[in-house]
Amino acid sequence: MDIEKINSDSKQEGHSLKLCCLVGAVNLKSSNRNPVVQEFESVELSCIITDSQTNDPRIEWKKIQDDQTTYVFFDNKIQGDLAGRAELLGKTSLKIWNVTRTDSALYRCEVVARNDRKEIDEIVIELTVQVKPVPPMCRVPKAVPVGKTATLYCQEGEGHPRPHYSWYRNDVPLPTDSRANPRFRNSSFLLNSETGTLVFSAVHKEDSGQYYCIASNDAGSARCEEQEMEVYNLNIGGIIGGVLVVLAVLALITVGICCAYRRGYFINSKQDGESYKNPGKPDGVNYIRTDEEVRSEGTGQTHLGNLEIEVFSAGKVPFVVGTREVGDFRHKSSFVI
Repeated sequence: MDIEKINSDSKQEGHSLKLCCLVGAVNLKSSNRNPVVQEFESVELSCIITDSQTNDPRIEWKKIQDDQTTYVFFDNKIQGDLAGRAELLGKTSLKIWNVTRTDSALYRCEVVARNDRKEIDEIVIELTVQVKPVPPMCRVPKAVPVGKTATLYCQEGEGHPRPHYSWYRNDVPLPTDSRANPRFRNSSFLLNSETGTLVFSAVHKEDSGQYYCIASNDAGSARCEEQEMEVYNLNIGGIIGGVLVVLAVLALITVGICCAYRRGYFINSKQDGESYKNPGKPDGVNYIRTDEEVRSEGTGQTHLGNLEIEVFSAGKVPFVVGTREVGDFRHKSSFVI
């Protein structure tokens, strides 16, 4: 009885083991789910099948970037922008040569095993391609008066991941907040290591010096050339003196214009289309007019009793040319009517 029972138990165990092997599940693992590589190097994206009863499972690799999913390995060949610089390594792993910053993304390895109880399994690998920063662009004001604000800029656009920034004055690193370091108690500045700006709320003489910035990430660092910032005192006396000199010059110019006007150097004559006035002639003086004057002037006669008066008009002013009795002519003294 005992032997039969043992044989029966052995048969049941063997049947269970055989059934377990037939209804297995596909499982994946990776030796490195977060590989990091420098730009232009090669990298392996590890995807390993640990359990499967399917001899020839279907393998697919997909790239997930900016909420878009594209094929990398499909239908037993490399697809997309990795064509020509990637291959399937072993059964399921993916190797990429000459990686670039655009290769930084999530990669999903998918395996379909038709003969397994759980037919599908997948694993996601995050690839980070690091790019060393290039020398950043720095802007430093050349001269700032004491007590004024000043902003220094440092920017770099090539490094990946985005670099952090640090500022140096005379080869001494500056803290993010001058109040946190007793060495800079005479300064008042804030440093933003994410944007690269160094802001002085009020500069002091001690803030003068040679400044430069360093941009750094895990791939390396780069710095810009030194630039000098000078902090100077305002010369209040000189500014007031300069203003007074300008006011004095303006006053002299005004006085000169007034004097010239009073002496007749500036004549405001209005031309209304009529002939300008001839200069006045002294009373009692006879004069001879030219033919042109006679043609341009108006002439006429008037009578006063037996006396005939000849007059002419120059502009709006009438002049007496001569007088005569009726039947006789003789010149008299001219006078203005």
